[in-house]
Amino acid sequence: MPYAHITGWGMAVPEPVLTNDDISKLVDTNDEWIRDRTGIRERRIARENEYPSTLGVAACIKALKVANLAPTDVDLIICTSSSPEYIFPATACLIQDQLGATKAGAFDLLAACTGFIFATNMAAQAIRSGSIKNALVVGTETLSRFVNWKDRNTCILFGDGAGAFVLQASDTPGGVYSAVMHSDGSGGDALSLPGGGARYPATEETVLEGKHYIQMDGKAVFRFATRVMASATKEALAAAKWKVEDLQWVVPHQANIRIIEAAARGLEMSMDRFVVNLERYGNTSTASIPIATVEAVEKGKIKPGDKIVFVGFGGGLTWGAMTAEWTGPIPTKHHVYPEPYRWFGRIRSLARRIWRYIEGFFNRREL
Repeated sequence: MPYAHITGWGMAVPEPVLTNDDISKLVDTNDEWIRDRTGIRERRIARENEYPSTLGVAACIKALKVANLAPTDVDLIICTSSSPEYIFPATACLIQDQLGATKAGAFDLLAACTGFIFATNMAAQAIRSGSIKNALVVGTETLSRFVNWKDRNTCILFGDGAGAFVLQASDTPGGVYSAVMHSDGSGGDALSLPGGGARYPATEETVLEGKHYIQMDGKAVFRFATRVMASATKEALAAAKWKVEDLQWVVPHQANIRIIEAAARGLEMSMDRFVVNLERYGNTSTASIPIATVEAVEKGKIKPGDKIVFVGFGGGLTWGAMTAEWTGPIPTKHHVYPEPYRWFGRIRSLARRIWRYIEGFFNRREL
């Protein structure tokens, strides 16, 4: 049975920065209050021409470059997002098209902030089953478009960005070892985005009622998160037959510094072994774990051979954890440049659109 190694990683965040001082001009709050309760100092906000697909593609290109893998060699793309570009088509399909990943199957996975753990586990399982060799997992968000900037309980939390992993099959031990996934729909109303789906399709009434904004019971989410972060980590460790002492790093969902500190206490671990960067990005939902991982690798914290736990929670309610031994890229003889495939992808996409138009024109004539 092949192992599923994490061989590439990349992130993309918008340039515009929104600080706590900027938010204090919108609602009754201040920098000290926000930092004390959340640990967040600033977050990134997508421009008008930036979308989950564009941020996701940028992160994927960087991940493929690290893995030295061509988009045409990718077998599967899983995109996870709490702010997908459309209900359908899947954001994963838009990313597949823009990358020029011509043979990849692509689908979206919706599990809120836990989505990246769920999606990476699904990709790893597909690799271990032998059905695919190369997978691309991307978490991408433009949550700022669903934030009520008059609600100080939620507008201080969320930011935009994307992160991606490449997973590849290898006979060498390493990579993803175990994962646990949990859900409890009875708590779904604690963190939700009610509008836009089949129950509350967009109407003047739903807009006026604010159903298209993120709604959160902060106290309920906090209690839930502090309870499950440590327990999920312990479950994943037990499944991998690892101990807490074996870990070099825990990469948690970057939601709130107090929740991460509670997880550290529950695991009896030092905060020095937790990767934390939420002060600069806020809660980027499905993108938070890969963004934090990429920065830790680039700073030389995470190294080959390190044993890591990724752990998160989110709306649904969902929570989960995954263990992995960090190995890095698989050595190859040839150097791959993924960027030109984007141009190939655009030409291919245009050609297919033209062909569908021609095909439709002649079909109409026949009818």
